[in-house]
Amino acid sequence: MRVLIADDHPLFRDGLRSLLEACGIDVIGEARNGREAVAQAKRLEPDVVLMDLNMPELDGLEATRLISAQQPEVKVVVLTASEEDANLFEAIKSGAQGYMFKNLDSNESFGLLEGVARGEPALTPNLARKLLGAFARPPQPSPRAATDETQSLTEREREVLNLLVQGITSNRELAERLVVSENTVKYHLRNILDKLHVQNRAQVVAYAVRHGMVEGTS
Repeated sequence: MRVLIADDHPLFRDGLRSLLEACGIDVIGEARNGREAVAQAKRLEPDVVLMDLNMPELDGLEATRLISAQQPEVKVVVLTASEEDANLFEAIKSGAQGYMFKNLDSNESFGLLEGVARGEPALTPNLARKLLGAFARPPQPSPRAATDETQSLTEREREVLNLLVQGITSNRELAERLVVSENTVKYHLRNILDKLHVQNRAQVVAYAVRHGMVEGTS
């Protein structure tokens, strides 16, 4: 995994780089602010950007939006000290693949990062519950739009969607539940992302809950 670290605190960057490299993760660059993060992501093409939120010149949320729009193949994971729910929701809506606190246990952090490499969202169970709860609350948009999106999915894709909303996000668990190969799971997930016009699994779950596309979420 090739990682770019974006944080305005040199000591934190140095410590994080040492931890990542000790675990065999290749840190290919560092950025001191959001503007540098966008430029280096374009130049270095990392697999993952670990993005702080509060940075000078361009904050982490705006940098996440730009990277997600310009390089959808690059996975942005917010790594922050901010515990404000609003930042979590905005980060996911901006295209982040995950949201982790800086005080998270290192083993748990690396486990989430390994999941990101497989296309899984980097969210602790508590943050996943907050995300689902938040996107379940807003008023329902046009029923016709939600119905059209649901009808565009195949029966198997709707099964995958239901499992994602239940919190089953790893390829292995999805494959076991559906009794198919992990490659088949990846195929269905790509189709769901394309049909719902979203960028990652966290956004799929948020979209499905917000639009009442699965049982028990409307």
